[in-house]
Amino acid sequence: MVRISQLADDFKAMLDRYHSAPEVWDDQLDALIYEQQAKILRTRRFFDFKSQPYFSPSSANACKRELYEKLRGAKNDVQPRPPHQGRWTRLGTAIGAMIQRDLLFIEKHYEKIFGEAPPFTVERTPEGYPVWEDFATRLHVIEHGGHRFALYGKPDGILRYKDGRRVGLEIKSKQTTASKTGSMREAEGKHVAQTVVYTEMYREPDAPLDDYLIVYVNAAKKDWAMTDEEYAKNPDLVAFHITVSDRDRHVLLDDLASVVQAVKDGTPPPLELDKWTFNNYKTACALSLTDEEFAALREQVRAMLKSRLPEWKKQQYYDAFEQIKAMREQNEVAG
Repeated sequence: MVRISQLADDFKAMLDRYHSAPEVWDDQLDALIYEQQAKILRTRRFFDFKSQPYFSPSSANACKRELYEKLRGAKNDVQPRPPHQGRWTRLGTAIGAMIQRDLLFIEKHYEKIFGEAPPFTVERTPEGYPVWEDFATRLHVIEHGGHRFALYGKPDGILRYKDGRRVGLEIKSKQTTASKTGSMREAEGKHVAQTVVYTEMYREPDAPLDDYLIVYVNAAKKDWAMTDEEYAKNPDLVAFHITVSDRDRHVLLDDLASVVQAVKDGTPPPLELDKWTFNNYKTACALSLTDEEFAALREQVRAMLKSRLPEWKKQQYYDAFEQIKAMREQNEVAG
């Protein structure tokens, strides 16, 4: 399902080639990009979120207990965070916007610079907008497993490959170390799950969307000057090709439908401690645990601490449990 392929190689080579050439300046194209963005922001579509429960692609691999609390109407956590985390998330957004702008410039200028057409072009909406972000926001309602629910989101892009295939694009940032992207051998599971949702949302009867690129851009660089060998070992951009089958989509939709069923039955799924860090409903999850569930989590963490897991993984479980414990104790004092 996940692999580095010719399609992924062609995408990386196209960007590497373009970014190695002198930067192109095109005020008219930049003006068009900003004008289209302003227009779509002023004319946002209205979506009916109340007719059915909905899930976002980014939550496809989230803790089911978190999704359960969200569908039940729990309040999400709004907590202060360290300033570096705010800059981290903003930089990730900026990286995605940079790649999207470059794709539009490549579409217009690549052939003039290199004497051949680019292997990828940008798919367009009927209005002529690129199929990404606010131009392509969709609430996709489906019936699955006896339940009606929706998938809501907006892709980083849908492209056309030189052989005519539609190819989805998901852009992710890495910002810890320069070696991070060089050590990656496959896309992360949570990002693969996200792309599976997009293939369900944006495939058309006569235009399937079974191919997806997950592209990681590393904001940390080894050095300004690198040899070709050093760059090969420490690339700041890697791409993985995902091929999604009907079975992949069915399995993922089964998981989401099970959360809808759990809400109807009032039977909360177990809390997944390994997904605690990015759980947006920590308070609701922590306080909704029964004493039996809390005790089971304690035993789970004790077992993890005695296991052969890496120390960072053990610490992750321990910290999650301690935070849950503190939340419950504070709630008892306040109550």
